[in-house]
Amino acid sequence: MDFSRLPGYLLSLFCFGYIGFISSCSNVDDTLFQKMEADYTQVHFKNTLTSSDSINILDFEYMFNGGGVGIGDINNDGLQDIYFTGNQVSGALYLNQGDFKFKDITKTANVETTGWTNGVSISDINQDGLMDIYISKGGPRNTSDAEMANLAFINQGDNTFKEMANSMGIADTGYSIQGLFFDYDQDGDEDLYVLTNALVSFNRNVSRPKQVDGQAASTDRLYRNNGDGTFSDVSQEAGITIEGFGLGAKICDINRDGLLDIYVSNDFMTNDILYINNGFPKSKPGEKQGAEGTVTFTDRISEYVRHQSFNGMGSNIADINNDGLEDIVVLDMMPQDNQRLKQTVGYFSYNKHHRDTDLGYVPQYIRNTLQLNNGNGSFSEIGQLSGIHSTDWSWSPLLADFDNDGTKDIFITNGYRRDVTNLDFIVYGQQASTFGTEEGIRRDRLSKLTVLPEVKLSNYIYRNNGDLTFTDTSKKWGITEPSYSNGAAYADLDNDGDLDLIVNNIDDEAFLLKNNLIDKNNIDEEMGSKSDSTHYLRVRLQGLSNPIGTEVFVHSNNYSQSDLFSPVSGYLSTMDNVLHFGLGNDTIIDSLSVVWPTGRRQLLKNLDTDRILDLEYKDAVNTTSKNLSAIDSIGVPTSPTLFTDITPKIKIDYTHEEDNFIDFTESPTLIHMNSKLGPGLTVGDINADGFEDVYIGGTKAKPGQFFVQDKNGTFTSKKLLQNTPQEDMGTLFLDVDADADLDLILINGGENPETKKEKYIDRIYRNDGYGNFTESTLLEREDSGSCVVAADYDKDGDLDLFIGGRYMPESYPLSPKSYLLRNDNGNFTNVTQTVFHNDAKLGMVTDALWTDFNNDSWIDLIVVGEYMAPKFFQNDQGVLRDISAETGLKNSSGWWNSIAAGDFDKDGDIDYVFGNWGLNSTYKASPEEPISIYAKDFDNNGSIDPLISCYREGEEQLIYARDVLADQISAMKSRFKTYEDYAKAPLKEMFLKEELENAYTLKAETLESSYVENLGNGKFKMSSLPLQAQFAPVFGMKVDDFNTDGNLDVLLTGNFYSTEALIGQYDAFIGLCLIGDGKGGFSPMSASESGLQIDGDAKGLVELQSASGAPILLAGQNSGPIMAYTYTANDTLEETVKIIPVASDIAYAIIHEKNKKTYRHEFAYGNGYLSQSSRKLRLHPEKTECIDLFSYTGQTKRIQLNNAK
Repeated sequence: MDFSRLPGYLLSLFCFGYIGFISSCSNVDDTLFQKMEADYTQVHFKNTLTSSDSINILDFEYMFNGGGVGIGDINNDGLQDIYFTGNQVSGALYLNQGDFKFKDITKTANVETTGWTNGVSISDINQDGLMDIYISKGGPRNTSDAEMANLAFINQGDNTFKEMANSMGIADTGYSIQGLFFDYDQDGDEDLYVLTNALVSFNRNVSRPKQVDGQAASTDRLYRNNGDGTFSDVSQEAGITIEGFGLGAKICDINRDGLLDIYVSNDFMTNDILYINNGFPKSKPGEKQGAEGTVTFTDRISEYVRHQSFNGMGSNIADINNDGLEDIVVLDMMPQDNQRLKQTVGYFSYNKHHRDTDLGYVPQYIRNTLQLNNGNGSFSEIGQLSGIHSTDWSWSPLLADFDNDGTKDIFITNGYRRDVTNLDFIVYGQQASTFGTEEGIRRDRLSKLTVLPEVKLSNYIYRNNGDLTFTDTSKKWGITEPSYSNGAAYADLDNDGDLDLIVNNIDDEAFLLKNNLIDKNNIDEEMGSKSDSTHYLRVRLQGLSNPIGTEVFVHSNNYSQSDLFSPVSGYLSTMDNVLHFGLGNDTIIDSLSVVWPTGRRQLLKNLDTDRILDLEYKDAVNTTSKNLSAIDSIGVPTSPTLFTDITPKIKIDYTHEEDNFIDFTESPTLIHMNSKLGPGLTVGDINADGFEDVYIGGTKAKPGQFFVQDKNGTFTSKKLLQNTPQEDMGTLFLDVDADADLDLILINGGENPETKKEKYIDRIYRNDGYGNFTESTLLEREDSGSCVVAADYDKDGDLDLFIGGRYMPESYPLSPKSYLLRNDNGNFTNVTQTVFHNDAKLGMVTDALWTDFNNDSWIDLIVVGEYMAPKFFQNDQGVLRDISAETGLKNSSGWWNSIAAGDFDKDGDIDYVFGNWGLNSTYKASPEEPISIYAKDFDNNGSIDPLISCYREGEEQLIYARDVLADQISAMKSRFKTYEDYAKAPLKEMFLKEELENAYTLKAETLESSYVENLGNGKFKMSSLPLQAQFAPVFGMKVDDFNTDGNLDVLLTGNFYSTEALIGQYDAFIGLCLIGDGKGGFSPMSASESGLQIDGDAKGLVELQSASGAPILLAGQNSGPIMAYTYTANDTLEETVKIIPVASDIAYAIIHEKNKKTYRHEFAYGNGYLSQSSRKLRLHPEKTECIDLFSYTGQTKRIQLNNAK
């Protein structure tokens, strides 16, 4: 132990108590945390619950929701004291006497409670410098108002308290969960928000309109401090009127305007609420701001997040990635192990899910969520990528730096006394309700409850890896004892510089978990850190009676951190009121800035670490702005963004629409739809006026449209006259018949009942030279198509077509046929068998690219798809030979969506970027533990049954709930008569050997979107793109030098909304620009730097040139609007961009730079998912000497850049 780092008074206590202390801990040499024995600490609090005929989980559904923990220094002696709330036992107050010894002063302090107490808030309510205790109460049905009334224990300064809630006007008699004190109206005193739940007689999960009029029993309450020791209920006039079965709440400043907001996590189908503080109404000219009117709040949750947890439990808000922005964690009940998952999580109806969203609910899914703040008014939910999404029946998330490494870790409590979500129990209850008397049924169900399994689990603690991911270190850090844990708090109970944990348990004594980080350096090597990497700074806010909302920014050599003081966090609990910053190896704070809630601020520099720093409000100075983004902090960049939204300016007003066909009705075991995969986009000048136009792919519900550009750079819509509307997939402009105008090819895809007996018809629309098109049939197919790409593969002077087959209707995932069509003087001949030497059943193709990957001047083909390894076809003088096995890419099968090309490392050959499903998914894939799909007509009913498996805890398991599998294969319900039987059976025991042996089987071994480097000689190397590129499935991709630094960058769009209702939509992408370094490396731009917010179900992505010469990026979104962006050159570079148009037969260019380096650029017909961009080259004349253009047939042309137009 490093004795020099202990405060003096603790050193003396340590010397006398060391032997006793060691005996109070178990496994002292092994773990970060040790449970302190109650006989040593004298903390014997136990939240004991006893069921009876009158109080039980059937009649009182909140019986096992537990109690909270309150931390506060009630006697100002520098030691944090503890208050526990109890349900059927009195709450208890323990005075910290140092050295982890406590004294129960509950009776003498007059803080005993009766009735059912929930949350505890410790705050200086009356602003006398002493910490008071506010208790929120609830209780079973028919509990009297007197027993439901909340309590306010006001500190008398002598270790006693006086209960004064009624006289103060805050003895709320609703089903109160938690009180939060904060100064919402900035008048200098503490107001009160009461998180409220309710016992109701209706099913809380039945679809119904939201109740937003303030009349629901479960509407929260806001009490304004009148400044005279009393409070008034101002909920209605302040806009606190939305119902919600709240379990967690947090005071925050989400929009960084200096006004305190409220985040509420709600259970059941009621959405979480984000009450944004609007401040006082805007004053008229000449009036004093805020002189009249009331501060109001508006729920803006749907503007900030795209989905949330279904059963919102405890919640917390903090900066988890040190970017200066507040992130949000909400817990749910998703089990981690396969058996509990299948015994507790049943069928989720897609129809009900969409019925709820039609009623105005934000989509909700059963799992923990981590909402990453993008800094632009939006969040990306990355809980599955981060690895924290499934921690079973969870209650309290605590975000704090438990290992002092400079990043916030996550501690999660969980457990439940009886597993009332057990599906067999639920089914039994439904069946029993139809027989016998009401009282007999009730007693029978009560008896069944006694044999229900208990959900007694160990809590979780996740170490922050510093890269948006977390590692479960529960066992390693000593969090292993099973418990029914609810409320929890952290505090430095012994003032040694690390955070200890205090946990309130049902039917077990509370946990006091001592953190031995600093005084047990012998464990540091196991923790992956050195003995000098435990430095810290603790910040205490002094001189302002209500410092909630104060934000502190700490900058040291290796870290920039921020924290907003808001001690009520997690579930039913109040944290230590000292802000804690771990600093790792840093021993000096370069600068510390603080912004108080009044707007006053101060800056300190060159501070020593390993101490408590007292910040005095009187030392702060006034500032004219309370807007945190305007101060010197970690903050959001205020410089102009690289991309600018120009959607309204260019007048492309188009929203893609789909019909109401639902694939899951026909095949319940699908995990995503195949009918909603567009739109595609294609670019070209259709009317020969010199301006580029665009076609946007349509659907049967809404046909596609041209948008024709005029000389002002705006667009006018023009309908495509079609014989029959169809579902467009691939779209492509090219001159089919060599008449010097652009014709249009549309590939038919999607799935719809009307097409079951019809063939898919791909079409050619021939241009008359003026933008008028005549339809003819290109190809009739049995299967749904995907992409279309063109090149002169046989060097005969015209453009041939490759058409990808996407899937076989009602036979997913069997491979459809893909096609190669040779252009014979404007007519096309199917030469698939001749060129491929097979029927081209390549798999479920999503994208393809003609590219000369071996630089032999013969254009090759790369094909990617779902459950496919990328396929490389080398063009051997007009014959395509599959050399995939020779490329060096092993274990590369994935759920690939798209491919884009560029010479990213400037070595003269073309490299590639492949868009995959990403890592933000419950499904994980590796060569050792792949995702597999087994397809066969298992029940002999004439249709293919697709069954998907993944690995859980090292064993292959079907991913489905029992009801979903039974909907697909009805015999499974009789094979597994109970949910328990089904849950216990791994895949190998679900089917007979002969049932699986002839199944069509595919595997996915990687889900990471990747960069594929061309090593030459037909060899390639695959590496993962940055983690930000793994947030969601990648579809749209565009390669260009967006920041004009001379290196190729790549712009990505994606998401996937048409997914089954349990796992839900993939929506974390808002558009990502990866900045290339010219060596094959990429750095992600933040949203606040890029300016991108393409947050829908993005698919096609193209670039075209405006009439002014500026670039336009168009992003298509399934069932959403087209979005348009432009980008500008880095204004620090004294150069302009030259735009080089190329002829229709040009295949590629070699660019010669003035530094004598050369690189390659290809002009593909079709690049990126369902996309065709402008065939123009953007170059920097100050860096470029000349370019050589090469046609498909080998003709060359040199252009000196100074002569380029």
